[in-house]
Amino acid sequence: MSEIPRPWTERLPAGDEGQSGRGLHTATQRLNMGPSHPATHGTVKFLIELDGESIVDLDVQVGYLHRGFEKECESGTWYQAIPYTDRLNYNSAILCNLGFCLGVEKLLELETPERCQWLRMLAGELARVGDHLTRCGATCLELQAMTPFLYGIEARELTWDLLEALCGARVTSNWVRIGGVRHDLPEGFGDACRDKLARIRRLLADFDAVVSRNRIFVDRLKGTGVLSPEDCIRYAVTGPLLRAAGVPLDLRKSEPYLRYEEADFDVPVGEVGDNYDRYLVCLEEMQQSLRIVEQCLRQLDRMGPGPVDADDPRVRWPAKDRVFNRMEEMIQQFKGVTEGPRVPAGEAYQAIESANGELGFYLVSDGSERPVKVRCRPPSFLNLQPLPEMVRGGLLADLIPTFDLINMIGGECDR
Repeated sequence: MSEIPRPWTERLPAGDEGQSGRGLHTATQRLNMGPSHPATHGTVKFLIELDGESIVDLDVQVGYLHRGFEKECESGTWYQAIPYTDRLNYNSAILCNLGFCLGVEKLLELETPERCQWLRMLAGELARVGDHLTRCGATCLELQAMTPFLYGIEARELTWDLLEALCGARVTSNWVRIGGVRHDLPEGFGDACRDKLARIRRLLADFDAVVSRNRIFVDRLKGTGVLSPEDCIRYAVTGPLLRAAGVPLDLRKSEPYLRYEEADFDVPVGEVGDNYDRYLVCLEEMQQSLRIVEQCLRQLDRMGPGPVDADDPRVRWPAKDRVFNRMEEMIQQFKGVTEGPRVPAGEAYQAIESANGELGFYLVSDGSERPVKVRCRPPSFLNLQPLPEMVRGGLLADLIPTFDLINMIGGECDR
């Protein structure tokens, strides 16, 4: 078990010994929370030092879930790494697929068709809404608010219905491919999507009405888990946590990729950087994501049918009729399936704005069909670093909503 350095009484200023001035003992209590605990949302352990109900210090211990994501990616072909990215963040798997594939395409110097880019944006924003709904719903549930949790989960199921229509999977959804997407939108998807977006908005309105001005909910979140903008930058915190502290950094705006520079959306920011600001930022980001999805649908309708994959033989397999009738195409498909693309030698870093913040992939190729190095920059890992600063001096009960709104995903944090 890791030791927290120096007892709490040794860290107090001279003359301020807490209860010792009243002749009572000053021993603090050490509490092990996790690694298997329903409120930790995965295998993470907190070693907490308590003075009564107050948190004196906290040691966050991660790594219990470590499954070798990066080395697994390096043991197969570039295509075989894509399913591993699904498991980084099960709430928004398509965004993880997207970050990796954009990194490989940067090494290939490959640009995907315009229709493909709008399709990727649509799927990514649906995944972002589902991720935020899980975060906000779980926060309500663990504060004993069951009704808004059900509103959030019902809305999340609607987003998962749409992702299932795209790729056949609800959780570890996999639709993005190197050089494109698996296929175009299924027939009738646009009308179904607009219908479900309207229902999601109604559920979000109900969620907002029940929770956002609820006296108990506000008192539990306001003024807790505060993190200043300076500390956010010092710890390399990104995503809703950073924006809740008043820093309007969003990679979709500052370093646009796909077609985000053409989309009309706002970046909500907070003022205090507490848990309540984080909740409000996530709530408004869902509205902005729904706006982006609607714009994607309009753009796709305007463009009409078109290619959704790059016309590049390195990453695109030939049509089946040619594979069955021409030797060259059969060989091409055989090589593509068994080896995958040979990515030019070099290195690249690609970052996207995931639901938790900057999700980056650093890739190194030696020109073969297997990556030499795959390094993931997971936002959960970096966003979890300042948790001791956020809860020190607060109550033990404040730890759970703070951890919820950080939204640490074990697969992404421990990789």
